[in-house]
Amino acid sequence: MRPARTLAEALARDVLVLDGGLSNQLEAQGCDLSDDLWSARLLADAPRQIEAAHAAYVRAGAQVLITSSYQATFEGFARRGVRPEAAARLLGRSVALARAAADAAPHEVWVAASVGPYGAMLADGSEYRGRYGLGTAELERFHRPRIEALVAAGPDVLALETVPDADEAEALLRAAEGCGVPVWLSYTVAGGRTRAGQDLAEAFALAAGRDDVLAVGVNCCDPREVTAAVETAAAVTGKPVVAYPNSGEGWDAAERRWQGGSAYDPAAVHAWCAGGARLVGGCCRVGPQEIGALARLLGAD
Repeated sequence: MRPARTLAEALARDVLVLDGGLSNQLEAQGCDLSDDLWSARLLADAPRQIEAAHAAYVRAGAQVLITSSYQATFEGFARRGVRPEAAARLLGRSVALARAAADAAPHEVWVAASVGPYGAMLADGSEYRGRYGLGTAELERFHRPRIEALVAAGPDVLALETVPDADEAEALLRAAEGCGVPVWLSYTVAGGRTRAGQDLAEAFALAAGRDDVLAVGVNCCDPREVTAAVETAAAVTGKPVVAYPNSGEGWDAAERRWQGGSAYDPAAVHAWCAGGARLVGGCCRVGPQEIGALARLLGAD
């Protein structure tokens, strides 16, 4: 269902349920993601699989769908011989596929266009380290073209997500400034700091006072990091907080596999919301079953 309200209007009244990990749902559907482009490869090769994955989260109760553009970049597509014009169309397709699933939903569903960090394009796990050796201006130049391509497709919000480094957050905010679409800024964290080791309160402060920033928070981190980070984000910025951790398993970039057991507990959503979270869901290795449980706990199903 196409929302009658803006996302900002909805957040003023409601806690909204995000989807979970797109890659794990695609794998559950039988898709092979052993590729540097990850789920972005399917934008060209199997777009209906992406739409089906979005639909699975809608059925679970998700009210916000995050597009398959996390690892979709002009540079990554160029390595496969995809020209810029075609790459722009694929980025736009990521929004269109999520929108199609949203429009078919029996409830209001918003679309968040994923803008992953520079490290996602490298496909070597460096989004969990940051500090790429690039300056803010270089990172801004990298991010701006795909932000423009995604905005042209008409998402409800840009998800500047899995950001490991406050310097990259600054670059992303500059690249999105004046684009006409609100953004949320979401760090990946460890030990109560950004993945690059920066003070989390200082990192969140970059978004304070910015009217274009709809929400701030954390994603793709251990679920046990979330409550403290949510409280810090709310206190520093006064904005709605977004929280969508992964399962708590660790990603081995060399082996290209997850290790350890899941620590994701949907019941933790109550503590997140008490701290200021208004957009809640899951990231890698969190599937429709967990999102459905979270939605039922919030009465959103």
